[in-house]
Amino acid sequence: MMSNEAELRRALIETAIAAQREGLNRGTSGNLSVRCGAGFLITPSGMPASEQTPEDIVFMDMDGNASGRCKPSSEWRFHRDLLLARPELNAVLHAHSTFATTLACLGRDIPPFHYMIAAAGGKSIRCAPYATFGSQELSHHALQAMTQRKACLLANHGMLAAETSLKRVLALAVEVETLCEQYCRALQIGDPVILPDAEMERVLEKFKHYGQHASNT
Repeated sequence: MMSNEAELRRALIETAIAAQREGLNRGTSGNLSVRCGAGFLITPSGMPASEQTPEDIVFMDMDGNASGRCKPSSEWRFHRDLLLARPELNAVLHAHSTFATTLACLGRDIPPFHYMIAAAGGKSIRCAPYATFGSQELSHHALQAMTQRKACLLANHGMLAAETSLKRVLALAVEVETLCEQYCRALQIGDPVILPDAEMERVLEKFKHYGQHASNT
């Protein structure tokens, strides 16, 4: 994990731009954070990633106090609460990607129709109940859906992912959006075959060592 705050600010912007390039967000939708010292850095509210500079990135402490020239993303609460509750995670990405949001608007959990569901940490990807954006209630629902998971859907809203680094959280969000697209397309044809619990247990065990040699930066 990068330790220099200036590097983290640049990396946060680069990752936000990459998220747009991957089709996860458009315009000013979505937000991204990374742990920094005793607090975290988060993208500013209502500013396209391509227009952000390192000085626009907002530092927040874990009490919710912000410092910087811009307002933090309105969704800072679930970023802060996830980083507080899950010390093993260092980066959080929220997206309004098309297929994840489509399923979220249907309030659907994603069952294990494909073994790669395990990449999100469990046998399913849960959909958290709806609450107003930026609210503490939404953060509460998100944390519940993220229990023993690294990604979830937010009803009538979008996707949330968290990982050990910015690089990993972007990769996870891309994987979740891919799974959402595959599930949507499978549902158009019929009822997808769901993998049994015993198989998902085997997959989850294998995933404990999956990608361990990848860079954490």
